[in-house]
Amino acid sequence: MGEIVRDNEDQLITRSQQGDVNAFNDLILLYQAATYSVVYRMVGEAETAADITQDAFIAAYRHIESFRVGSSFRAWLLRIASNLACDHWRRAQRHPLESLDQLGDEDELHSASDLSALIEAGEEHNPEAHALNQELQALIQQGLQELPLDQRVAVILCDIQGLSYDEVAAATQTTLGTVRSRIARGRKRLRDYLSQHKELLPRQYRLPTNRE
Repeated sequence: MGEIVRDNEDQLITRSQQGDVNAFNDLILLYQAATYSVVYRMVGEAETAADITQDAFIAAYRHIESFRVGSSFRAWLLRIASNLACDHWRRAQRHPLESLDQLGDEDELHSASDLSALIEAGEEHNPEAHALNQELQALIQQGLQELPLDQRVAVILCDIQGLSYDEVAAATQTTLGTVRSRIARGRKRLRDYLSQHKELLPRQYRLPTNRE
């Protein structure tokens, strides 16, 4: 099934490169939700995220001829979207990024599966549990906003969108070592942030305290 989906995607890309707007629209539908999710997680504002996502699709169409069929279209599209989101964030915040290019790898103290599970927690039928889950999702979003921009991008692409380290490196145009450092440090910062509100975390994700 995966090969069939990939073949269909490649066909849509080829047709898009030949000027078929309908094919490009079909292609975008495959990644619309993922692209918006990445942008929203980065900028934290729904209306702005929608505008940036639209700009990303327009930019992707304008440059579709430069895409190499056979490589990851998702990574290519998310690179465009994340670059636009970074540009917006820099204009809004106007403070320098923390450079991690010279830092080595660290132990990954917060696994990708943990973060993904927290973010994808389903809505409970219990109203109290549902309210707590809503608070948890807001807390995770706030924690992501607290990360340096380069760490935030890497964590969102890897742990939320499921890109491999190689794909994140391609999407952010950085080295694999830099990606690993950013993700490791971003996960640790996010875990430290969440630990300050561990009453909202499911029991299996709570960090032990001295009294425990």
